[in-house]
Amino acid sequence: MDNVTLTVLGLGLGTFAIRLTGYLLGQRVPQTGPWARGLEALPGCLFAALVTYLLLQGQGPEWIAGALAALTAALTRSLSLTMIVGIGVVLLVRGL
Repeated sequence: MDNVTLTVLGLGLGTFAIRLTGYLLGQRVPQTGPWARGLEALPGCLFAALVTYLLLQGQGPEWIAGALAALTAALTRSLSLTMIVGIGVVLLVRGL
């Protein structure tokens, strides 16, 4: 076998191993209790940390978009609409 074939087979095996490990570990995750509550809150915490970091690194357009996105989130409680408003405002303000 040549190197390309070995590489493709190795990457395929690695991908399968990662997916299998995730599946097997996912069955052991508790469905109730503090660990379950923490894992349920994790995506929101990661998203908030990412947005906070980007706001701290940003300038005026990012701060304006962040304020309008926060207002949209408070009024509508819609994640998709909040993201659309935030991205749209950044694009609009940067374009001006």
